[in-house]
Amino acid sequence: MSSENTLQKKPFQLYGMPWYFFAVFGVVVLVATYTGKLPKGMIGAFPLMIFLGAVLGMIGDYTPIIKTFLGGGAIVVIFGSAALSTNFGAQDHPFFLLPEAAITIMKNFQVGEGFLDFYIASLITGSIMGMNRKLLIKAAIRYLPAIIGGLMVAMIFTAVVGAVSGYGAKEAILYICIPIMGGGMGAGAVPLSKIFGESLGQDPGVMINIMIPAVALGNAISIVGGGVLNRIGKAKPSLTGGAGSNAQLMRVQGPEAEAMKIDPEYQNARESISLVQMGAGLFIATTFFAFGSMVNKFIPSIHGYAWMIISVAAVKALGILPQKFEICCYQWFQFVMKNLTGVLLVGIGVAYTDLKQIALAFSPQYLLLVFVTVLGAVIGAGLVGKLVGFYPIDSSITAGLCMSNMGGTGDVAVLSAANRMELMPFAQISSRIGGAFILILSSILLQLLI
Repeated sequence: MSSENTLQKKPFQLYGMPWYFFAVFGVVVLVATYTGKLPKGMIGAFPLMIFLGAVLGMIGDYTPIIKTFLGGGAIVVIFGSAALSTNFGAQDHPFFLLPEAAITIMKNFQVGEGFLDFYIASLITGSIMGMNRKLLIKAAIRYLPAIIGGLMVAMIFTAVVGAVSGYGAKEAILYICIPIMGGGMGAGAVPLSKIFGESLGQDPGVMINIMIPAVALGNAISIVGGGVLNRIGKAKPSLTGGAGSNAQLMRVQGPEAEAMKIDPEYQNARESISLVQMGAGLFIATTFFAFGSMVNKFIPSIHGYAWMIISVAAVKALGILPQKFEICCYQWFQFVMKNLTGVLLVGIGVAYTDLKQIALAFSPQYLLLVFVTVLGAVIGAGLVGKLVGFYPIDSSITAGLCMSNMGGTGDVAVLSAANRMELMPFAQISSRIGGAFILILSSILLQLLI
């Protein structure tokens, strides 16, 4: 009986289906798009954006340098979609690779019909609610100071170099340092561009065109930095808690270390998928968003996203919501993240990314500012981490590089380069809680600096 059944190869898949089925559906979508028959609204936007996200994401995930150093598919989806919606002709004779009607449908869905807010509400609510409560409370006491230390030193370095180089200290902090430290694209640069746009009275598209290169370059430098710190750890073992399966962040042992692990029962419960629970998660996530928007009307100095984050974190930390409903939020977040992230990234490329403006942003000065931001995060997180009882190299990797990388995919890449995958729970805090903290901080900084 053999090997015939066991050696059967699974066909290559795109968006959860064999490539040939995906290709058939894709042809239908493309024919509708280029014949002008793509329906308006989300019913037309969804199939086209799913198709583009899956194809461009696959290209990025299989392109060696992009996959290893630039965040993989996410970057290709954003810039590929931007290229497809860029006018390569003159103003009076425009030429687009996609029909203008299809571009308009996607832009309206992303911005006018609120898909961006919908995604962000699901992401923030589910990611925070899905964390272990003990991890959130106990780790925050020590870990948040390390994150803040990395952020503060990064801001100082960026401000000094920005002032000396002529870029401007305030501009360097707002447009380079904060986006790099903000938790990637979906939970970082995208909501930041909206916060900045609304506070400064500018189009969020202008903001994100400055932020995206910083986030992508910061991610690349962070991954390389993980490998460098791993080599330093081998040369100076006293600075690290070890690598591979022996990796550890805190110098203490016992109950405190155990508290950082996700409870197996909780893990099993949230992996038992329920369609009804996901519906409840959708309701809770969008209600938290509505609450944040409502509070913002009374206290407009802090953005609605920030109020939503504060309310979700408070509810989680205080144990107000029964665990069953926390799991609902987590399951809905997982569904949205795994199925709709590509759609979101296509929308970012089409609605917010102007390739011509991005090209103008690149310069030796810009690259230097990105580098010193990441360097500051490493130094600050390492120094403060040592003070609160962490190994400095491991603190630099998790509270520093996992803040300056590109969210979840960046966490995997940095910890892989550093050979410290065991520290993923701390990297998750950086990406989730640290990224959320940046959104709150940005609302406050805008009031102080503008």
